[in-house]
Formats: sequence, structure tokens, C-alpha cells
Amino acid sequence: MLEDAERWLNTRSWSVDDRPLKKIVAAKRSSNATVSVVLPALNEEETVGEIVAVIRRDLMLKVPLVDEIVVIDSGSTDRTSEVAAAAGARVVHRDDILPRLPAVPGKGEVLWRSLLVTSGDIVCFIDADLKEFSSDFVSGIVGPLLTDPGVDLVKAMYDRPLGQAAGQGGRVTELMARPLLNMHWPQLAGFVQPLGGEYAARRSLLEQLPFPVGYGVELGMLIDALHLVGLDALAQVDVGVRKHRHQDGQALGRMSAAIYRTAQLRLARGHLIRPSLTQFERGEEGFEPRTYSVDTEERPPMADVAEYARRKAA
Repeated sequence: MLEDAERWLNTRSWSVDDRPLKKIVAAKRSSNATVSVVLPALNEEETVGEIVAVIRRDLMLKVPLVDEIVVIDSGSTDRTSEVAAAAGARVVHRDDILPRLPAVPGKGEVLWRSLLVTSGDIVCFIDADLKEFSSDFVSGIVGPLLTDPGVDLVKAMYDRPLGQAAGQGGRVTELMARPLLNMHWPQLAGFVQPLGGEYAARRSLLEQLPFPVGYGVELGMLIDALHLVGLDALAQVDVGVRKHRHQDGQALGRMSAAIYRTAQLRLARGHLIRPSLTQFERGEEGFEPRTYSVDTEERPPMADVAEYARRKAA
């Protein structure tokens, strides 16, 4: 491992137990910082309500750590919005945010738009498909931002079981993202879960970052933050075990292609020869090709959006 990455791993990797909740809340009170939690959601009625309820109970009612919980619904056809609202979240529909700019499908699109409808100085992103959720996921990654002014972005790290097999989740991380980071951005090699959907950052950083609209958002954000604020402004916190719904191999292939594209743009900002991916499914007459476009769009830094600038000035 690169010497800088090894040093970082020893000085910027913590456990959720390193910062007691009382200490985090006291730091929040003294700094007057506000905290927004954002859950991007698409057809997550089975899990989103429990996540919202746990955060509200533990970090709003028991202690005043979180100031708002916002669920951004990106077109659910189930009861995601109703369940989230009943649990205590403010629900905003993706297409109602910045309506002059037609929304495109993708997680990164939702995260980018969330900056326009949240107000926290610190924004914490949590995936909406987590099972057996603990509020440590929020307090753990928000803690360093409230207690250490030199930290700008914190990612959660955790075990990711696949069924009953420990440590076998995160297949795209191991097969695509980790090799890319080790080869091209070795300073980031110490991140245990570089693609994890649970991370928190200062708004002042997020509003300066471009957002890949799809699956590449986590990798792109990590690389861009490294170049913008430096390695020591990044950190990670061990929050235990992450259980969630796993995707099939073909979905993971499409995710990998988008992540590779994100890396490619950051390596060269050059021409994409073929921004598509062909996969195969067995049909009645043998294997049939299915071709999918790979996300090639990115949203600009939110600080460059006129509506956001007017909102900040208001």
C-alpha cells in the first residue's frame, strides 16, 4: 500500500465507539451546525419506514442530532412515499425539484437534486434498502464532521454479508472499484467501502462537486473530493454490519460499466468510444443479446446552478 494511504488508514479510520453520542451532540451544540439526512428511494416500502423511524427516534427525539430527514422519491410505484411520510420523513418527489431541468434516471441525479431541498450544513446520505438498521450509521459518519473541523467527507465502512457468507457482499467493489482505485488513485486505497451509499459531507464541499447521475456517483465523488480538499479531509468510520437487498449479476455488470465510465472520464476526460454494454440472456432460441446504455451524463457542481445560488442568498 502507498505510504500516504497507509498513514491515512491509521489516522483517519475510526470506530463508531470512538465518539460517544453525548460528545457528538455537544459538538453540534457548540458549533451551531445543522444536519440533514437524505434517503434516495425507489420502491423501498419494505425498509424505508423502519430506517426513518429509527433515525427519528434515536437522533431527533432522544437526542437533538438530526435536524431533518428527507426522503427523495425517484418515481416509486409502491407505497414508499406514504410509508416514509408516516414514519416522520419529509417526502419530496424528484421531478418536483428543479423542474426546468428534466430528471434522468439514476441515484446520483437524486442525490444532486437533494441539495436544493435540504438545509443542513452537513448532509448525510443513507440508502433506503437497509435491513436491521442502526442509527449508528448516521451518528458514526456525522460525528467526525462535528468534532474535527479538518474533515470534510466521511464514509461508513462495514461488513457486507451475502446471504450466510460473511464478507462476500460488495462484489462490484472488489472486482471493479478497488482495482481501479489501487491502480489509478492509490491514495484512496485505504477506503474499505468506496462504493458504499452511507456517507456524510459538508455542504460546502458537496456544492462544489459534479455528480455523475447514475451508479458512478460514489466513486466520482470520492475521487473529486480527493483532488479538491486532499486526502486528510476524508475519513471512514466502522459502523458494524450492513444488510440490504442484493442485485443479480447482470445488474452488477451494468453498475460496473457505469463505474468504469466514471473512472475513465476522470482519467482523461476523453472521448468515450462506446458508452454501452451488451449482456446475454438465454431465450427460446439460445442466448439473446441485451444492450444497455452506460450513464454518460454528469450534473454540474450545485454552486453553479442559478436556483441554488438564489436560495443561498435568500
